[in-house]
Amino acid sequence: MVTAKAWALKKHFDGLPKSSDFELKTIELPNLKDGQLLLESVFLSVDPYMRPYSQLEMKEGDIMIGTQVARIVESKNPAFTVGACVVANGGWRTHFISDGKDLLLLPSGWPESLPKSVALGTVGMPGLSAYFGLLEVGKVKPGDTVLVNAAAGAVGSVVGQIAKIGGCKVVGCAGSDDKVAYLKSIGFDEAFNYKTVASLDEALRKASPDGYDCFFDNVGGEFFSVAVYQMKMFGRIVVCGAVSQYNDTVPQKGASVHFPMIFKQLRMEGFIVTRWYNRREEALKALLKWVVEGKLKFQEHITEGFENMPMAFTGLFKGENLGKAIVKV
Repeated sequence: MVTAKAWALKKHFDGLPKSSDFELKTIELPNLKDGQLLLESVFLSVDPYMRPYSQLEMKEGDIMIGTQVARIVESKNPAFTVGACVVANGGWRTHFISDGKDLLLLPSGWPESLPKSVALGTVGMPGLSAYFGLLEVGKVKPGDTVLVNAAAGAVGSVVGQIAKIGGCKVVGCAGSDDKVAYLKSIGFDEAFNYKTVASLDEALRKASPDGYDCFFDNVGGEFFSVAVYQMKMFGRIVVCGAVSQYNDTVPQKGASVHFPMIFKQLRMEGFIVTRWYNRREEALKALLKWVVEGKLKFQEHITEGFENMPMAFTGLFKGENLGKAIVKV
């Protein structure tokens, strides 16, 4: 028998998540049945989406949702061999049992030199969100000016780089000078620290006096209320996230956006990346190719130790991560 550790939602979050909202449990796993396999988490993902999804889909006492790169340690399923690594939706667990149906093998051609943790970031769900959000919802084309906020995060940094690959001008904003320097190092044309500018409106106008064709929004709130007024005619707004609002206990009240939406004939669309999972293989192949070619750079913020999952998660909402937040078991 294997004893697994798992982090459960002890109490629904009220405002910013706290360590006391989580409970570490031990679970005795049964012996495998035919068709099953035992997996051991190697890298686990922490992502902002877990905050609103926990409120919508989880009960107190449930194991926290999430994905991991896991190694197969025992198999009674002929389709999977011991030692292989897969991407799984096993939640915050050190070990778990699967029938194999929910497992995704790493894309073919994965280089030995590329950390497998990248399958949780740039060549994983965040990369897919950037790829489909920008290309299918944003419909960017060469010569467009693209604005992305939370640009040094797991999704935003990929959005900016894909836009550059596609021949766009890219403006990004982030919450520290180090993050701004990182954005410039990976090819953003303009970048600024939204926490230190005197006026967000003026900073956006200075970065692109003619406005923006596409705005990839990961933040919502005040930033959206300002940026929407700087869109070009027939501009597209891609609503991917609302991290500024996830921990609100009282809903924010924003400015009315009807005038710019109407008179600039804007199109705004939200999305969840699973809409395109039937095309996941195509996108992962493209993302991996760009990474291997050096066109798509990645940055990881790695926390050591399964016991530090809650700390890594809460750090997302304090702006502690540069790039994809990962926990290494």
